[in-house]
Amino acid sequence: SDLGMNFIAGSKFGNDTSHAVLWAKEQFEGNIIIQYEYTRTDSTKRCVNILYFLATGKDTDGYHKDIFKWNDRRAVPHMRTYFNNMNTYHISYAAFGVNNDDEENDYIRMRRYMPQENNGLKNTDIEGDYFNTGLFNTGETFKITVIKYNEKVWMNIESKTDRTKKLLCEWDVSEYPDLTEGRIGLRHMYTRSAIYKNFKVWEFQD
Repeated sequence: SDLGMNFIAGSKFGNDTSHAVLWAKEQFEGNIIIQYEYTRTDSTKRCVNILYFLATGKDTDGYHKDIFKWNDRRAVPHMRTYFNNMNTYHISYAAFGVNNDDEENDYIRMRRYMPQENNGLKNTDIEGDYFNTGLFNTGETFKITVIKYNEKVWMNIESKTDRTKKLLCEWDVSEYPDLTEGRIGLRHMYTRSAIYKNFKVWEFQD
């Protein structure tokens, strides 16, 4: 609608068929900037939103480098299918623990999936979590800009209505194998929903 794209996961908490994942059709290379407006429309106090970027398959065991070659394996988007079989950066935000019941105890966290190590999510979290941000209230629109430049990733978050609500997150990804190509995707865990608008991506060189 004129408000943007209303992306709504399923309503059954704990049921993986209620996860929702949406991928851009294009693939991107090199350093990138991702920018969009995000308005949370749920009021839950648990589960997460995720931005995936520069995502490729592990390229073994039928998990082709182009993840669209095995879309059928993600008909039910189990989280483990992603972190066990994709190389990608992952930022969770407007995020709460699965069993959390405290709306103020949100977090932002970055991961780099390492399927070759076959350890699930172990050792995928990149140092620099952000807790109790005070952001992402239901119904409030935020402009989000994510920049991946060589060995650094930044996420800038600014409220569209309250200039005091802003946060710049920064991560150093130099200790992990670099990712320089792949797809961009959005995940809502079960019960999560939001409106996205003005979604833009730029590729740029040094």
